[in-house]
Formats: sequence, C-alpha cells, structure tokens
Amino acid sequence: MNTLKHVGVAAVVMAWGALLPGAATAADVKPTYTKDIAPIFQEKCEACHRPDSIAPMSLRTYEEARPWARSIRARVEARQMPPWHIDKTVGIQEFKNDRSLSDAQITAVVAWVDAGAPKGDPKDMPAARQWPDDQVWNFAPLFGQQAPDLIVRSTPWTHKAGANDAWWKPVVETGVTEPRWVRAIEIRPGTVKGRKITHHAIARLQQEDPDVPQNPDADGGVFANAGTFMEWAVGKQGELMRPNSGKLMLPGSRIIWDIHYSNGGEDITDIVELGVYFYPKGQEPKYKQTLHLMGATNAGGVDIPPNVVKATQGFFVMKSAGRVESFQPHMHLRGKAMSMEAITPDGRTQVLSYVSSFNFNWHNSYVYADDVAPLLPKGTILKITAWHDNTAANRANPDPNVWVGYGDRTVDEMAHAWVNVTYMSDPDLKAELDARKARSGRTQQQQQ
Repeated sequence: MNTLKHVGVAAVVMAWGALLPGAATAADVKPTYTKDIAPIFQEKCEACHRPDSIAPMSLRTYEEARPWARSIRARVEARQMPPWHIDKTVGIQEFKNDRSLSDAQITAVVAWVDAGAPKGDPKDMPAARQWPDDQVWNFAPLFGQQAPDLIVRSTPWTHKAGANDAWWKPVVETGVTEPRWVRAIEIRPGTVKGRKITHHAIARLQQEDPDVPQNPDADGGVFANAGTFMEWAVGKQGELMRPNSGKLMLPGSRIIWDIHYSNGGEDITDIVELGVYFYPKGQEPKYKQTLHLMGATNAGGVDIPPNVVKATQGFFVMKSAGRVESFQPHMHLRGKAMSMEAITPDGRTQVLSYVSSFNFNWHNSYVYADDVAPLLPKGTILKITAWHDNTAANRANPDPNVWVGYGDRTVDEMAHAWVNVTYMSDPDLKAELDARKARSGRTQQQQQ
C-alpha cells in the first residue's frame, strides 16, 4: 500500500523538503512546475503526453498541465501513471525500459499539487525536449541509418466507424533471398490514425528452420516451423537484441500477421509495418533468441465461471540453458495479475516477476537489465500464473454473470505471457554466470 495515502500535506512537503540540499525548513520548500515537476514530466510522461500523441492531453507546458493537476496527483499517487504494473515488493526490479516514477518523484508531484500547483520562476524551466515524429523509425539512428534494412507491410484493412473488433491475418512474403541475422525489430501502425484502431499486431516468421520448434497458435493449430517474430501493442516500441544474440531469417520466409483492430470512431484504412535491422553480412551472433508464448495458450486452458476470481497456470520447459530477456503479460478485460516463476532442476523456485495490477489498455514488455536477466539451466520450468477477476468489483468487467473462455475477442480471455529467451550451451551459461559474479564483485569493491 502506498504510504502517501496516510500522511498529511505537511508531512508530504517535509518529505520533499528533505530531498532538497540546503533547505532551511520544510515550510520554506514548495516544489514548482518549472524547477521540479517539468523535468519529471519530460523524463517519464511526455513520450505519450505531448501534442498529436496517444495520450488525451499534453503536459509539455505549465498551462497544459495545470488544469489536470488533481487528476495527475490521483493517478500518480495510485501508481496508475506512468503505466508500469510490476509489483515493486517481489521479484526482479531492474529493467532497461523502466518508466515508473521513483518514490521521490511521486512525493514531489503530490507535494506540488497539495501546495496549489505553483508555476515557479520561468527561468527554471528546462529546455523543451525534442521528440521524434511518431512515424519515424526510432531504432534507425542507433545503427547510423535512416530506415530499417527491411520493411514488411501487411495488406490494407479498412475498419468502419462503430464496427466490432476484427482480426486481420494476411500472409506476406519477406523477400529475403539469403540467410540474415536480425539485431533489432520495430513494428508500428502505418499512420497516426492507424494507432487509434490497432490494439496489437503479431508478426510470426514462417520458414523452414529445423532449429525452431513448431509453435501452437491461439486456436490450437500449428504454424509449421514458425517462430513468433515480435508482438506489438500500445506501450511497446520494438525489440533490441542483446550484443552477440539475434534471430535468423531465411530465404523464402513469410510473415503471418495477426492484427487486432478496434473501433476508432471513424472509417480508417491502415497497414502495419515491420522494420527489420540486420547484422552486417558475415557477422553472425553467437546466440539465437526466441520469443515464446508461455502459459495457457489455447482454448482448453482458460475456464472462468461467473462471479469468481480464478487462477490459471501454464508451464514451459527450457530444453536448453538460456537467459530470460523479458516478460510481457497478455490478458483481456478480466485480467487481474500475472506472475512468472522459475523452477530449476534442483527443485528451487524463484519468483522472477509479478504484475499485480494488470491493465488491458497497456501491454508493457518488462526488459530485464543486463546483470539481473535470469540465467537458467537446461530443464528449468517457467511457470506462468494468471489471475482473472470475473466479479462486479472489476470495473473493466463487461458482465460478471457470464462464463468466460479463451478467445480472440476482447470480451473473451487469454492467459499467456510473451517471453524472450536467448539460448546457450551449458559451458556458455557457466561463463555468463562467472562473468556476472566478477562484475558484481568489482562493483562492491568500488562502493566500499
């Protein structure tokens, strides 16, 4: 429980004052937008809260933010915004893409609103942050490029105003003529309006690769020799492979699209674009990475009676040693929470991550930081537990009096996680563990 709910305004201001060097007394300290709040909004909020982006309002200026002050306070204090739903009391807590607010930042925002949301001295306002256009390729500059090496586009879909949800599953040739290793992937709706109707888009890579096991699809069938390439959803930009790891694309490969469109309030025609960045020719990474669907992955795995909270479990056995790169829960409107645990061959169980307040509007992929990404031996079982709340207490629940099963529709349910795994040999796993231990020892020496 957030302890800020149990302290008064004076205590909050005092806590904020203690964070400021040289503060004479807590009563003298009043955080202002220009000096204290704008930097927080720039770092953690403006990615969505800026003109022509996906958020309902911009927070780039005081004039834009001030009318929303009390709403901001409520969402921030409840940790609803920014959307980051990992439970901070259990499991791994270091992530490459952590956009959550720290306790100090939450204290600052609450104290600012409770002090009357003062603007402050305009001279304290930081320079405006420059954001790229939403329709640019964000990873391209990382590789000194203007665009991806390969762009695969789905065929167009027109979604009519007021129409029910639709799932568009075209199959498109990649055009790849020789084996190429992939180091980064981006998926995006083709237009700004397309972002209004594209809930998520899955790109499956179909090719004759004997090293990739057959993966069951959501209907219980099988895409022969198909590996999930990437899944995009609101809140997720793309995937950067760790150094010396990648995914392999082969000649004759195809992309099997699975795109979920929803009502955007007007007729919208759009496509989805897949941007692929290759390693230079002749450069082959040592490790192959695979995006797995783990948990209850078919129609027999989800059975939720009316007016209950129910747990559903699924298990995935690692056939080789590997490093778990990321964790992305996927459920629908009844989704309440999801955990991922590792059960190692020696019988030990470790909670890797626990999303305690799942929100269907945001599909975060939690990418583990380099030195905490789980390194697990062959034979480890990854246990995915999903909790669904099919009661009236769940405000998002469209009808608590109906049975809910597995299905594509938003009113149906799912109970799986997208989990990236980089596979390696047993000797390589030991080498990775030894290297991590050595780095940890050096860090401890530097801190002493």
